[in-house]
Amino acid sequence: MDREDANIAMEVTAAVKELITVAGLKKGQVLVVGCSTSEVRGQCIGSSGSKEVAGCIMTALKEVCHSSGVAIAIQCCEHLNRALVVERSVMEQYGLDEVSVVPVPGAGGALAAEAMSSLSDPVVVEKVQAHAGLDIGLTLIGMHLKPVAVPVRLKQKYVGQAFLNAARTRPKLIGGERAVYK
Repeated sequence: MDREDANIAMEVTAAVKELITVAGLKKGQVLVVGCSTSEVRGQCIGSSGSKEVAGCIMTALKEVCHSSGVAIAIQCCEHLNRALVVERSVMEQYGLDEVSVVPVPGAGGALAAEAMSSLSDPVVVEKVQAHAGLDIGLTLIGMHLKPVAVPVRLKQKYVGQAFLNAARTRPKLIGGERAVYK
């Protein structure tokens, strides 16, 4: 791993650790990650995906999420309607519907393709309602978050040259003027 790749891995590790803490993610909850490896390299989204960058990011994600017990869902690009790569156990736990497609760098994205080859029992699902999300390069992950998403301002603002955006979710507040929330 060269110096640039090591920096990318450190940036992802720092961001994911902070998000897990701020969001209060618990074992078994889902973190959705969208990523443009092109943006990480300072290029236009979808123009120059990188297997190497995807490998660095996926390794960091797996290490942090495995140690905390948080499940990851890797979002594909719009060519696959932003489907997600998850472990089969996550699909079964959350009652998700599997779809038939294999993400590749040109249709799905480099990180989703990397997830297919590095997760232990990967499947592709159409949608998920994740508990938190990390968006590397503004890939639009909002459709895969629970209904009430709350922006999280991380200390880590970039991964490589890609802007980093994060969110946590919370339960809906229901009731009227007499409702108590805490």
